[in-house]
Amino acid sequence: MEILKKPPENLSFLVSHRLIPPAMKMLVEMKDLNLNGFIAPGHVSTIIGLKPYEIFPRLYSMPTVVAGFEPLDVLFGVYMILKQLREGKPRLENEYTRAVRWEGNTKAQELMQKVFDVVDGNWRGLGTIPSSKFMLTEEYAAYDTHLKHDVKVEHGVDLQPGCRCHLVIIGKIKPTECPLFMKACTPQKPVGACMVSIEGTCRIWAKTINRLNK
Repeated sequence: MEILKKPPENLSFLVSHRLIPPAMKMLVEMKDLNLNGFIAPGHVSTIIGLKPYEIFPRLYSMPTVVAGFEPLDVLFGVYMILKQLREGKPRLENEYTRAVRWEGNTKAQELMQKVFDVVDGNWRGLGTIPSSKFMLTEEYAAYDTHLKHDVKVEHGVDLQPGCRCHLVIIGKIKPTECPLFMKACTPQKPVGACMVSIEGTCRIWAKTINRLNK
């Protein structure tokens, strides 16, 4: 793209992008997790394609389905995983065929490889995951907000006392097993990341808790 040859001087980026497959690899290698399959994210996969996920059924016998975000997409993704488990044939499948291709968006991948290096990254509640974070390459380092404007990002508290968000994230406990859930931690006064985000597990449980109890 033309803009990459000479980006505007007033342009800068505070980069915090993460890669999904390394986090999935970390999860599948945690021996104390009871994982039955992966529903891989649709929007990410429109860029990276299906190929990065092929290691999970091949090396770990883990059913893996790329699915969209509509309710029927998710339900059909779950169905596809259950079908694989019943057949005893783990494989990589694409439910989100209307948007995701095997090779992904190769042009976008080329541009990303040009402007980003892959480094180790810290994930909230999960620690450092190798080769899971993007940073601008040396060629584009002048557009890094940290360097260009001498921005110092303070490292906050990863987990507040009593918060078990990290265990919710990896599926080791349910939100209701956190001592702060709907007590000190509510949608109005969230403590952990799982309650802050509208897509967070605790936030969703909080919105549907009455229905779950019926």
